[in-house]
Amino acid sequence: MEGINLEKTVTEGFHHISVLPTALVEGLAPKPGGHYLDATVGAGGHSEKLLKLGIPLSLTMIDRDTQAIAAAVQRLEPLVTDREGITINTWHGNFADFPGRPDQFDGIIADLGVSSPQLDQGDRGFSFRHTAPLDMRMDQSQDLTAAEIINHWSEKDLARIFYEYGEERLSRRIARQIVEQRPFQTTTDLAEAIARWVPGKYRHGRIHPATRTFQGLRIAVNDELGSLETFIAQAPHWLKTGGKLGIISFHSLEDRIVKHRFREAENLRVLTKKPIIPGEEEQMENPRARSAKLRWAEKI
Repeated sequence: MEGINLEKTVTEGFHHISVLPTALVEGLAPKPGGHYLDATVGAGGHSEKLLKLGIPLSLTMIDRDTQAIAAAVQRLEPLVTDREGITINTWHGNFADFPGRPDQFDGIIADLGVSSPQLDQGDRGFSFRHTAPLDMRMDQSQDLTAAEIINHWSEKDLARIFYEYGEERLSRRIARQIVEQRPFQTTTDLAEAIARWVPGKYRHGRIHPATRTFQGLRIAVNDELGSLETFIAQAPHWLKTGGKLGIISFHSLEDRIVKHRFREAENLRVLTKKPIIPGEEEQMENPRARSAKLRWAEKI
């Protein structure tokens, strides 16, 4: 396994409940001797489910977050030690940049959700439940942060990402106020300000009034939709004929891209006319699973 630091301080507290694990592994239909790619390994839940099948296989794991890869390796090590026919490799980076080879994999899976530890660890800046710097980088080595966007991008560009990526209908109002009152340094400062700027009925709605703005910021910081487009364009070429590509999305923007790109690809056959969603029991056990949608396609 390539160059991953397994210090306890890196992985401590990095726990995440994977969404639709059974549906994902059953749909992948792994075979002995196959080579599989977990393109967003997170804390390793889906890969763990795959390895627990007990069949010999090769597994390549990708993540933009070095903490996630370290946690996954630590979690999976007991399933690999002293077992013949199991090989694991890791690659740190954006799955859109992975140097895959033609006909390399028998199956590919990707879970597009933000890992629970990224949301729950206050210093990462993904959530306004904690006071933290405006960061939001999945890959801590990249330069662009949420603070750079909030404090330096134009009002027009801010309104665009809030509307297009966050689906925020008050995007122009929020962008105008940010430009007038910036700089902002922390997540809570920004979230509290947004709550003051919106109408009262909006402030007391089902979700916090800053939720959509923060979603738009996170997507922009990490170029999530652009990376997804690139990944879906490339991944079928990495598959062997008959290999399956399964992607779990968590909001309509992602699901729309997956749905249409699967349909448009000349080298893919869509296997799911409607997405697979978590059952009531899984949603109760893991509330963050409620918006998950799994779609499958097969290389032809």
